[in-house]
Amino acid sequence: MIVKTVLAEENLTLSEVKEIFLELTTPRSEEEFTYEFRRALDHVKTFSKLTGSQARQLVNELKNLEKMKEEIAIRIADIMPLSKDEVRSIYAKERFSLTEEELNEILDIVARFC
Repeated sequence: MIVKTVLAEENLTLSEVKEIFLELTTPRSEEEFTYEFRRALDHVKTFSKLTGSQARQLVNELKNLEKMKEEIAIRIADIMPLSKDEVRSIYAKERFSLTEEELNEILDIVARFC
């Protein structure tokens, strides 16, 4: 019996996942992988908007803001919102709201990476 254990856990952006997937597929053809893997690969190819290093840099800059959790920073890096309404929708489940100044600050950071 083969036992698999989780050695480490880390939150990744879609762009970082895309780079990992592309490294896995480089020596082999995509047909060798499962249907689920190919669908996940298509998803990250379609929706990732930055390189892995750019996405991580954006997450790190966003995490320096006061009301920013890593999970939200990753979501922002994946979605790359362009309007205040889009940022508000990302924060919809949080128990606090953002001021206009905080929204503008987030959008300014995102704009530097577009």
